[in-house]
Amino acid sequence: MFYVCIMQIKIAQYVVSAPSFDKCPKPDKPEYAFIGRSNVGKSSLINMLTDKRALAKTSAQPGKTQMINHFIINNAWYIVDLPGYGYAKISQSSRRRWEQMIENYLRKRENLVNVFVLIDARHQPQKIDLEFIDQLGKWEIPFALVFTKSDKEKPGVVARNVQAFLEAMRNGDWEFLPQHFVTSAEKKKQAGMKC
Repeated sequence: MFYVCIMQIKIAQYVVSAPSFDKCPKPDKPEYAFIGRSNVGKSSLINMLTDKRALAKTSAQPGKTQMINHFIINNAWYIVDLPGYGYAKISQSSRRRWEQMIENYLRKRENLVNVFVLIDARHQPQKIDLEFIDQLGKWEIPFALVFTKSDKEKPGVVARNVQAFLEAMRNGDWEFLPQHFVTSAEKKKQAGMKC
């Protein structure tokens, strides 16, 4: 498992944007993928973790990430920025293509170690997020939850939303809950990322 608190990132560089999993870099280094609904703050979180403000491209326009973006860290492992899921304002054919690209990457990328699923902490549990992690469970893909944008809502609301999400998982088919973190890219906060 990847822990930010014990991993000092000294070098972080963009490598490639691939249109499919088989166009990704040679699978000879561990990969940690980041995914979530469009506009959940993936690029901002990656920039915060690497301490490079412009490493991953951020945009106010949802659906900006459209390929599988690789960043090499310390010349030893990759952070992978995946396209967001659930963005409605694209064509059905584009959505299907994205979904297939994401599924192929998640299920076939042999060096994928863990997926960090980003959840907007400002909102109560969303069906699309719960459905996505259920799918990860069916595919037996290891993942952790990262609740983002915690600075944009009152702490009590964030805490209730996080608890409600975990409770929704407990009420589903999850016997064991994944590790989870509460973050703020703006305030560079990673609550719960303990060693």
